[in-house]
Amino acid sequence: MSQGRETAEAVPIGEAAKRSGVKVPTIRYYEQIGLLAAPARTEGNRRLYTGAELRRLAFVRHARELGFDVEAIRTLLTLQDRPEQPCGEADAIAKARLTEVRTRIAKLKALEDELTRMIDECACGRVADCRVIEILAEPHRHGALA
Repeated sequence: MSQGRETAEAVPIGEAAKRSGVKVPTIRYYEQIGLLAAPARTEGNRRLYTGAELRRLAFVRHARELGFDVEAIRTLLTLQDRPEQPCGEADAIAKARLTEVRTRIAKLKALEDELTRMIDECACGRVADCRVIEILAEPHRHGALA
């Protein structure tokens, strides 16, 4: 598709938000921090987004959904813009994120185990005898769970 045709099919920010699933203020924020280039503007100074810009926005949205931080996304976008490069850096970024996710899952599993133990030990009697209250009052043996 030629640049001229892509510009002719450009959409305003509200439509870009609708198509991409990214809210208008977030699109403006991504422009402000440099994840998206400033788009072309109409004579009335309204932003217009091309198909390429919508695809880039979708890339950013998906990366955010996967929990990548802004700097990782910036690096991944740079890599995407240079497809001839080896993908080792992209792999390393994804592996680091996976390690973060696995650590979070382990902490959540410990949280689940602690809550299950509290509930299982509760006799559902009076608060004075409540194991949930007692366990919460005890010094805990685990680190931060959440």
